[in-house]
Amino acid sequence: MKTITISEDSAEIRALLEQARDEDVIVRLADGSEFVLSAIDNFDIEIARTRQNEKLMALLDERAKQTQTISLDEVKRRLGLSS
Repeated sequence: MKTITISEDSAEIRALLEQARDEDVIVRLADGSEFVLSAIDNFDIEIARTRQNEKLMALLDERAKQTQTISLDEVKRRLGLSS
C-alpha cells in the first residue's frame, strides 16, 4: 500500500474527502476506471501492513491447510492438567 500526501486546496478533493469520512465513495473516471475512496482507521492500516508480511501470510496459509486437531482432553493431559 502506498501513501500519498495531497493538499486540500482543491474544493473538489476536499468535498470527496468529506464524503468519504461518512461512507465509502466510488470515483469513476471518464474512461470507466473506478476507485474506492474510504476513510481508514489505525486498525485498517495494521491489517494492510500485516497482509504485506509475506512470511506471516505463508505461515497462515500453511496452518489453514492443517486438518489434524487435538482434543481438549489430550491438551490437558499433555499439560499435566488432567483431573
